[in-house]
Amino acid sequence: MKNHRKALILSMALMLLITAFSGCQSQQPETSEKTEPTTAAILPASTGDEPVKGISNLGISPEELGIAPNILHDSHEVGFQLEPPQPGDTIAVVHTGKGDFTLRFFPEQAPKAVTNFINMAKDGRYNNTSFHRVINDFIVQGGYVGNEEGSVNGTNYYGGAFEDEFCDKLFNIRGAVSMASSRRDENGSQFFINQTSAKAFADKGGWSPYESAWANVKSQLLSYKDSNLLSAYIDENGDKFINTDVIPEDVRAFYEKQGGNPNLDGAYNAADRGNTVFAQVIDGMDVVDEIAATETDDKNIPAEIILIKNIDITTYSGTETTTAETTAE
Repeated sequence: MKNHRKALILSMALMLLITAFSGCQSQQPETSEKTEPTTAAILPASTGDEPVKGISNLGISPEELGIAPNILHDSHEVGFQLEPPQPGDTIAVVHTGKGDFTLRFFPEQAPKAVTNFINMAKDGRYNNTSFHRVINDFIVQGGYVGNEEGSVNGTNYYGGAFEDEFCDKLFNIRGAVSMASSRRDENGSQFFINQTSAKAFADKGGWSPYESAWANVKSQLLSYKDSNLLSAYIDENGDKFINTDVIPEDVRAFYEKQGGNPNLDGAYNAADRGNTVFAQVIDGMDVVDEIAATETDDKNIPAEIILIKNIDITTYSGTETTTAETTAE
């Protein structure tokens, strides 16, 4: 048992190569008069087996561990999330202390997350909340609403945590907007914008750190599969279980070109963990970069308070300036 514990400690140290997400609190926002709710169209999701093969092939039953991913296998091509919205689509213009940026939504792929964000914005619940966690060349995080005890991820439109929505054609590339949650299926109000550039992705080693981490995970799973430490190991490290064995070449190339954080994707996580992608920045990524460049303390809290002043939910006319270019120099 002592050797198992020692191995677990060594494993956890190695896994720090990939940053894990956790909820973070912010200040209480102002609220406005409640508007009529907007509901995104919901498509049926299909249970995907690709991500769990990395566990089942090792003789470990995902079902016995409560791992049952429900992944939408979308018909779009890899890269569609960089396409501009269609005229008539709902978009969001986020007004911040550093300037504005615009979001395109994915209501068919992440209906609950999109519905949550749109209605929270319409109700003014994101008004005067801050970007409370900023890590340059990684993420810009904000949107914490409420200070209720036990609401580590913030209070959302539904009044309670809602489940993850993973799609095999939406990725945490640069400019992707995702739900920030500390545990599986515990989405609240918080969201983050992926800010890692293609250069930063390459400078960090590209896919090599993720491949090394997955190889180490498989080794540890084999060590623990007949031990009572198995569940504890997966619970502690599951957010780092990106299964590089099953990631297609076009997905790999997409990240190499755009940058981003593939360890946050749920569709290729072998432990059913990840962050739901529900929108993409289509204009104003320079504003996101300026926020990301803000000086922070050792807890990644900006020294300067940067607020979301308010968010306009509007309709895309087709004449707005948008860009699919997300790569920073």
